[in-house]
Amino acid sequence: MGQVEQRLAELGLTLPEVAAPVAAYVPAVRDGAHVLTSGQLPFVGGKLPVTGKVGAEVTAEDAKELAQVCALNALAAVKSVLGDLDRVEQVVKVVGFVASAPDFTGQPGVVNGASELLGKVFGEQGVHARSAVGVAVLPLDAPVEVELTVRVRD
Repeated sequence: MGQVEQRLAELGLTLPEVAAPVAAYVPAVRDGAHVLTSGQLPFVGGKLPVTGKVGAEVTAEDAKELAQVCALNALAAVKSVLGDLDRVEQVVKVVGFVASAPDFTGQPGVVNGASELLGKVFGEQGVHARSAVGVAVLPLDAPVEVELTVRVRD
């Protein structure tokens, strides 16, 4: 077990299996010194634990936890390409999409679930640029979706 996965274990978290794509794409690809993930939904055991809009059927607090699950799924996708998360040199960018009720404006707080996890796991290498975007609906009525771009070393 590498250092990154050991940090996850210390946080009481385990890296899940790579989530199966729900359409015609792959979970992650390498482009030179970067790995880019597809948008990752908060699948747990192949299922969405909750569906709906944040600020309506889903609380902001629950959505923040789901964003963390999305980040874990994204890390699993990165590992599927690299073989070892210790090869991640820097988390470059996080993009979070939040399926939002019309009056919900707390998207940054929701996506903090992903950002805070990456900071705990990678330390300084986990500090990243980010977008947190409110959208009307996400695939399968998921409340949140997260994608990562990481720089890697050989």
